[in-house]
Amino acid sequence: MGFSSLIDIIGSMVIGGFLLLIILKMNDAAVQNVYVNASELVIQQNLLETVKLLEYDFKKIGYCAKWENLPDPSKAIIAAGPHSIKFITDLQNPPAFPAGDGVIDTVYYYTGSTSELSSTPNPRDMMLYRVINGETPKGANLGVTQFDLIYFNALGDTLKPPITVPSEIYTIQLSVTVENAQAYSEQYSTVFWRQLRLASRNLRNR
Repeated sequence: MGFSSLIDIIGSMVIGGFLLLIILKMNDAAVQNVYVNASELVIQQNLLETVKLLEYDFKKIGYCAKWENLPDPSKAIIAAGPHSIKFITDLQNPPAFPAGDGVIDTVYYYTGSTSELSSTPNPRDMMLYRVINGETPKGANLGVTQFDLIYFNALGDTLKPPITVPSEIYTIQLSVTVENAQAYSEQYSTVFWRQLRLASRNLRNR
């Protein structure tokens, strides 16, 4: 075997090694793209489901199918914090009462701590709880990492916490961020939604 043949073999091995490295990187990039795209679809669906429920409940603050059971909408919000809110409404009870049965219900939203979900790789996700009439809290891990509430009075001025007089609340700004619970190489996908000056029409009937 001549010297030139040895050089050719070594050169072929080097080129083959580069080609193999390129193939491996392309495969890793393809796997990452598939994982990221799937994760983004999941978190968008999670955000959509979360927002649909929040908007429905918040727009019914102070509502009651039998208005005489809740004649003063200013008392609809019981407690309000930067990451929690408790209010009264009349939840639907299908199929008999799709618009509510006229019985006052209490709804309480709040977030748990990030330590509750230590089993997930994402260090920021937390449970979002929805408690009906003081029952056992029912939470869902939909990847919520932000649930922020800002309150405004009838003049549009921000009410700073702690809010000791919830009856002053006229509109609410709600911000929600959702991330995937697991990520590829710790690159978490994020989707954000904000409702500016959300207000139940019942809060305006004062």
